[in-house]
Amino acid sequence: MKHFTWRRYWPSGRTWVIGLPFAWLFLFLFIPFMLVLKISFSDLQFGVPPYTPLAQIEDETLSIALHLRGYALLFSDNLYLATYLSSVKIALVTTFWCVLIGYPMAYYIARSNPATRNYLLLLVILPFWTSLLLRVYAWVGLLRNDGLINGFLMWLGIVDQPLEMYRTDLAVYIGLVYAYLPFFILPLYANLVKLDTRLLEAAADLGARPFAAFRHVTLPLSMPGVIAGSMLVFIPAVGEYVIPEMLGGANTLMMGRVMWNEFFNNADWPMAAAVTCVMVLLLIVPLVFFQYNQVRNLDKDKERS
Repeated sequence: MKHFTWRRYWPSGRTWVIGLPFAWLFLFLFIPFMLVLKISFSDLQFGVPPYTPLAQIEDETLSIALHLRGYALLFSDNLYLATYLSSVKIALVTTFWCVLIGYPMAYYIARSNPATRNYLLLLVILPFWTSLLLRVYAWVGLLRNDGLINGFLMWLGIVDQPLEMYRTDLAVYIGLVYAYLPFFILPLYANLVKLDTRLLEAAADLGARPFAAFRHVTLPLSMPGVIAGSMLVFIPAVGEYVIPEMLGGANTLMMGRVMWNEFFNNADWPMAAAVTCVMVLLLIVPLVFFQYNQVRNLDKDKERS
């Protein structure tokens, strides 16, 4: 007869390491999303909660009602389609400018002296020490008609009257690029700093000019960092609420503002939940692409080794 021991059934260290992140995602991502998904199939009612239950028992009969009003309105009202397209466009333009500005910065930091590199990284991380709300509110004072930028341009004589920047799409782009630029720089820097400089030396020995060596060596090897940073910018920018609300105008269509209006102003929780679920499904596409790229790069690394 075998002696019973708890150690045989106690999870191993590897199981804990793998299981805890999955448990965290299950509790704080999967379960909340399932609750939102349930609300999206409810119907609007006046009361607490402001939506009907999916299942109820009456006269010993279980009835399940799935209401598609939110999804039907979502795909029939051009306003929601225009909002989705506008959110994706603004997120793509923001990602483009983060790549354009952030790549030279990350490359310069990665190639800097190690002592200087730490100070440069500190400057990139420093904005995170201040609340996003305060940082965005500072841009309000800079971009207003009587703000610092217009006052400086008029003092130099470049413009005769204030430029309309506040409450425009331009202000939203400036705020988004400012807020999410560090999210692009940091993963790209982590990729570039590990780049073997001997590859560039070998390319130079073979007659490659600096730009050719960058195009054929550095840029391809840094693409995993570019893709990771782009995903970290694009995904949260699609559903951003604070920046469009504080810097954008009435015509600035963003999904975050629509969800806020449906949840709190209109108290239409089923409609807001339907908008949220469709947005999550749209964001799964770049996430799948990112995961596919990560797996492919790991396979390439294994083949090289």
